[in-house]
Amino acid sequence: MPQKILIVEDEPRLADLLASYASQAGLEPHCLNNGLEVQLWVERERPDLILLDLMLPGKDGVTICREIRRTSEVPIIMVTARVEEIDRLLGLELGADDYICKPFSPREVIARVKAVLRRASPQQRPSSVELVLDQERYKASLNHHDLELTAVEFQLLTLLASKPGRIYSRDQVMDQIYPDQRVVSDRTIDSHIKKLRKKIARVLPEVELVHSVYSVGYKYEAYQAAEKP
Repeated sequence: MPQKILIVEDEPRLADLLASYASQAGLEPHCLNNGLEVQLWVERERPDLILLDLMLPGKDGVTICREIRRTSEVPIIMVTARVEEIDRLLGLELGADDYICKPFSPREVIARVKAVLRRASPQQRPSSVELVLDQERYKASLNHHDLELTAVEFQLLTLLASKPGRIYSRDQVMDQIYPDQRVVSDRTIDSHIKKLRKKIARVLPEVELVHSVYSVGYKYEAYQAAEKP
C-alpha cells in the first residue's frame, strides 16, 4: 500500500505539481489549500507525512504544526518562501522534521519526503544475528551470508568480535592487525572500519554491530532482539 502524504499548499499549480511528482514516486498524495481543514483531515485520514506550507489562508502553518503535535507524531516538513523565517521556525522548536525553502525543485522535495519517511518508518529487525568467523579460510559470514572481507577487514572484525563491548583504541587495533609495525595512519583504520560497516550493512541494513566511540576507538556489540512484552 502506498504511503499517504498530505500536501497543504494554497498555490494550486504548485500543489498539483508536487502531487504529480509524489504519484510518480509511488506515494499517495492528497491536497488541501486552507489551514482550517488540516486538523480534522489529519485526524480522520492519518497520513504518513504532511508537507505543510507556512503561509496559508484560514490558519498559518506554525499554528497547525503546534496543534498536530499535541496529538500526533506524524512527520511534518515545513515549507516557506520567506528565508528569514527559517531561524524562527527552528527556534520555536515546533516539532517539524524538516523544512524546505521556496523556490525549490520538486524532485528535491520528493527526495526529502522519502528520506523523512524512511527515518519515521519502523524497521524490521532480525530476531537474531549469527556471525561465523572461519580463521583457516579468512571467511566471515553473517546470518549465512558471506561478507566477502579482505584479510585486513577479517582481522579487524575478528579482533572486535572476540570481546563484544570492549573498546579498542586505534593504536591497539593497529598493533593487532599490523604486527609487522608498519607505519599506518589513523585514517587508514577509519577507512577499514567504514568498508567493514558497508559490507555488514549489505547483509543487515537494520543492525549496527561495529560502533565508534568518540575520541576513544571502536567496539563490537552483539545484537540481541528486544523481548516481546
